Amino acid sequence: MRLIQVTASKGWRGHEQKIIYLYEAFRDFGYVEDQCIVCVKGSEIYKVATEKNMKVIGLPFSSEYDFKFAKSLKRIADENKADLVFIHNSQSHTISVLSAVFYGLKIPLVLCRTLIKKIDTNMLRKWKYNYKGIKKILCITQPVVDMLKPAIYDHSRLKIVGILTDVNKFTKQKDGSLHRELNIAPEYKIIGNIAAFTGFKDHYTWVNTVEILVKKGVKAKYVLVGEGTMKEEIMQFAKSKGLENEIYFMGFRRDIPQILPEFDLFLFTSNNEPAGGVILEAYACHVPVVAANAGGIPELVFNNETGFLAEVGNASDFAEKVELLLEDKNLQAKFIANGFDFLIKNHTKEVIAKQMFEELNEVYLDSVK
Repeated sequence: MRLIQVTASKGWRGHEQKIIYLYEAFRDFGYVEDQCIVCVKGSEIYKVATEKNMKVIGLPFSSEYDFKFAKSLKRIADENKADLVFIHNSQSHTISVLSAVFYGLKIPLVLCRTLIKKIDTNMLRKWKYNYKGIKKILCITQPVVDMLKPAIYDHSRLKIVGILTDVNKFTKQKDGSLHRELNIAPEYKIIGNIAAFTGFKDHYTWVNTVEILVKKGVKAKYVLVGEGTMKEEIMQFAKSKGLENEIYFMGFRRDIPQILPEFDLFLFTSNNEPAGGVILEAYACHVPVVAANAGGIPELVFNNETGFLAEVGNASDFAEKVELLLEDKNLQAKFIANGFDFLIKNHTKEVIAKQMFEELNEVYLDSVK
């Protein structure tokens, strides 16, 4: 199979990391004859793929309805004798359909869907999801499937293939480096989160949880890694509660495999998370987890087995579970062991890449019959 992976995303989050992981796995395990990433020139994924010497083609991008991008996609597919286009975000979904309708892109299209969001809010969006050239829609969790079903005519095209992480990237042992970087006394625990500052990540509940823990006298400091449109708003919210000396806003970091193992606890308050790949990274780093019982998170966190699930938006419940976990070494050890075992059995790059390839290959084989 000769594969094109396409995205119009400009930023860097789990979605973009997934594409890089899949490219590496498809290459290293010999799943594809040839592949390339088509993306926005100068985007974060373009930079990472270039640094890694991957076959990447960067294109100018103006909007979801960029006909020049769509025309170029058809040309790239022809020049690379591609057998299949693997679509990774909504804008590139629209562009791929435009490429098929207006420029004669005939090869099968497969969409990867990672959001819990309605798609039947307008007719064009609904049409593109039901477009005949989209042979499969690969969803990362059941809640993503459930959100799509009301608008998808043929449910047989909906398949679940989970998210993946590369455990080989998370081998660093805790060495106190984050304590030193932030000048935190060694006797203080570090409770952290890694997430973009967007609404569904619910940083308000995160800050409210910190407020409760501080008032209870929990000996910890709190770290938020990430950027986003709501960052300043959340910083002001924390300041209004007198927490400016308790919460460290670290911004965007590329060294997550070095930062995450330094956490003593991972606190994840997202209220509509499709899955939460960073939870798997916490498992890989042997960091115990307290997360919201929302979206696809319960498919990764099994309450009182691999971590604690807390009620969505309930800061008191989060704080209670954080405090309980910090005080119970045996419970920490249980969650760490079970979480790592769950990751290894179900969500490594090897496991998920194989499942993903099998779905793609089925489409490819059907197309050449």
